[in-house]
This record gives sequence, structure tokens and C-alpha cells, in this order.
Amino acid sequence: MTGQDRESSMSDEAVIDGIVALLPPLLHSLEALAYVSRYLHPPEFGELMQLVGHPDEALRPQVDQLTRWSDTAVHLRDPLRVASEHALAAFDGLRTVESGRGELLQLFGALRHLPQALEALYPLTAVLPPIATFFLDPDLRSDAVLEARLARPKHPDSGVFHHANELGERGGFSLYVPEDYTPERNWPLVMALHGGAGHGRLFLWSWLRDARSRGAIVVAPTALGRTWALMGDDVDTPNLSRILAQIAGAWHIDASRLLLTGFSDGGTFCYLSGLDSELPFTHLAPVSASFHPLIAGMADASRMRALPIQVVHGVHDWMFPVELARQARDGLFAAGADVSYREIADLSHSYPREINAELLSWMGV
Repeated sequence: MTGQDRESSMSDEAVIDGIVALLPPLLHSLEALAYVSRYLHPPEFGELMQLVGHPDEALRPQVDQLTRWSDTAVHLRDPLRVASEHALAAFDGLRTVESGRGELLQLFGALRHLPQALEALYPLTAVLPPIATFFLDPDLRSDAVLEARLARPKHPDSGVFHHANELGERGGFSLYVPEDYTPERNWPLVMALHGGAGHGRLFLWSWLRDARSRGAIVVAPTALGRTWALMGDDVDTPNLSRILAQIAGAWHIDASRLLLTGFSDGGTFCYLSGLDSELPFTHLAPVSASFHPLIAGMADASRMRALPIQVVHGVHDWMFPVELARQARDGLFAAGADVSYREIADLSHSYPREINAELLSWMGV
């Protein structure tokens, strides 16, 4: 073995050792951030942070070691570095508030780092099995399932796409198409609407793991304004229609399984836009949304009749009290809709990612 070969071998070993050391604290940190995002309730924030502990403390020194990796591993090093830095930035923001040096609203800004970390990490599902496993539902993480997934050829029209949807842009969309996509069959589609002041590029990651696990296309549009057109001219519904038509023109979509869902303001707009008889959505699922009885009264009666609608809301919602969801349930039922209702006892005003699998099953996926 030449000196150059020995140097290359040592570099490869350093990369392997670095991956083995970095991935556990990185993935643990991301799961902890997801836990904070799901169970965040401002009055109990201190207790929540005590519960998740300090996984970032194990991650930080491993990030410092990335500078020792060979440039031949830049395709691994850079995504892992970006994902790790976003995870650390999220924890830094959370701990600033926890220490009393920040405002509660800063929590939501800190948690925006989580989907950015996931976006950086996701391309490595093709080469690193632990990351491929991380982006699967825990119930589907067997070795056999993972081996089967890694053995499948990736369809060239699959993966994550962004159309005019950088974080500073409005009105575009982000899209996930499962890697085992084939045009030989039609695929169910979920259109997921972000909350107020949110962004589709970030909200896509609330759904990707479940869509990847169960086989569904997900599109996450971004509102044209700071939030959805809840008052004044409805500029967003025509845009949603255009986005849906664009996707249906490029991928094979199952017209009998089209779910429109949304969180917070996105859930409210799910009512307003989804009850429009011009849109083809077959199922609606507003989550943690506001509601006014006039919404049901103004809807087209034929559109409302037997329309499957699942209302999801948290008992401890501090922005939109749970009584609004109960009014929605009663008003939609009286108007003829096929209403399912789920009240989540430990949910505040945050997105309960665990409902995704149930919504897909409800839609027949």
C-alpha cells in the first residue's frame, strides 16, 4: 500500500467514525425538537424543556469534528453540517427563552430550524441507512422494510421539489413524490396548508415521513399573502387550483383520494376553500382551526352533502378555543357533511403529526 493509499484509507476511516459518532446525537436532537414542537404549550414550556433534556450537548462537539473530514466526503459532510447547525440553532433559541432572556414568540422562530434541518438531511436517505430509517414511520422500521426500500430504483420524477418557493417567496409550492412512484397507477394526494405567517417549504416536513411511509404525494403551497385570504378577495383558491392542475398534469393523481388539510389559519382556509364546489377535493381535514357558523351556511348544499370532513382540535388550544371546533362539528353535520371529530386531550396550538397516518387511512391509503 502506497503512502497515498494509506492516507486515503485513514481519511475514509475518519469519515466512517465521524458518521457513527454524529448521527445518534443528531437524530436524537431532531426527535427532541419534534417532541417540543408537538407538545409545546407556553404555560408548561419549562417542564417540557426539562423533559427533553440536553441532546444538543452531545451533538455540538461532533459538529466541530466535521472540519477534519476529507474533502472527498463533502457530499456527506455538508448536509450533515447544515442539518446539525440548524438543530443547534433551534436549541439555542429555545434555551434563550427558557432562561428568561427571550419572548415566548421566539419559540416559534426557533422551531423553524427543525424543518430546515430535515430538508438538509433528507437527500442522505439514499446513502445512509440510519437516515433512511429516520424518515420512516416507527412502525415500519424493520430491516426487511428498509432493505426493500433501498433496493428499489428511484423514479426520476420522485423526491422533493420546490416551485418558486424559497423562504422569501410567496405563492409557490413544495412537493414530495414517493421514490417508488410509478405512472402505472394513480396516487393519492394531500394538499397541506401552513399556519399563519408560515411557509409551505417548511410545512411540507410535517407530512413527508408519513407520505413516504404509506405512499402518497404531498404538496405544501405557500399563501400569496402573509397568511391565507381569510378576508377580502380570495386570491389563494385560484392559486391552489392552478397548483393542483399543474401537479395532475405531471404526475398520475387519484381523483378519488384528494385530501385538503391545514393547520391554524391553513385549517380555517381549508374550510373556506375546500367547501368551494369548484375544487375537486374529496376529503377535508382542518386542524386547530377557527370556524364561524356562516361558513357551513354559505357552502353549496350539494357540495356539502356526505362530504367527508374530519375536524381535529386540541383541548388546550390557546389561540382558537376548542368550542370553535365543536361548533364546526355541529354546524357541518347539520349541513349534511359526513363529519368525523377528534379532540386531542394533550394538544395545545401545535400540529399533531401523529394524525397523518390516521388521515391517510381514513382516505383509503
